[in-house]
Amino acid sequence: MRAFIVAVCVASASAFGPTIRQSQPAAPAPATVEDTLTALRNDLQGKRADVIAKNVTLTPEQAARFWPLFQAYQRAQTAIMDEQLKSIQQYVDGYQTLDDLAALALITAHLDRDAKMVALRQAWLAEFLKVLPAKLAVRAIQIDRRISLSQQLQFTSKIPLVE
Repeated sequence: MRAFIVAVCVASASAFGPTIRQSQPAAPAPATVEDTLTALRNDLQGKRADVIAKNVTLTPEQAARFWPLFQAYQRAQTAIMDEQLKSIQQYVDGYQTLDDLAALALITAHLDRDAKMVALRQAWLAEFLKVLPAKLAVRAIQIDRRISLSQQLQFTSKIPLVE
């Protein structure tokens, strides 16, 4: 089953990638599932920054203040993404034998991560507003949220529902 989740993640990232960047050099194949998930997360974060850079026009002064904040935001986001990827892996490894208690724990953890991501965006919007005009800060958060929703749909649509 481990291969299944890795394939889902890689296929989902591949499906998302061409809409963002047309040509990318091939990366060496990761050695383990953990390496694959790390590479996937790093790739998604890089693409996220590329999309925002292409869609949020910043002056040089704004860029100098915004991008370090955005990198810090992405590091905070990474912790939540890592939790999610590990949870998906655990679910895929045991979804066929999931009992009621484990199923409830699964969805509770998933909803808690959703709430963490919303709280993270709210906190970082306040930080972005310190260095950008409101419309640019809002646009950056909107784009980030749309990318996240798209990625979530791609990942979750390929994972079996609780039986």
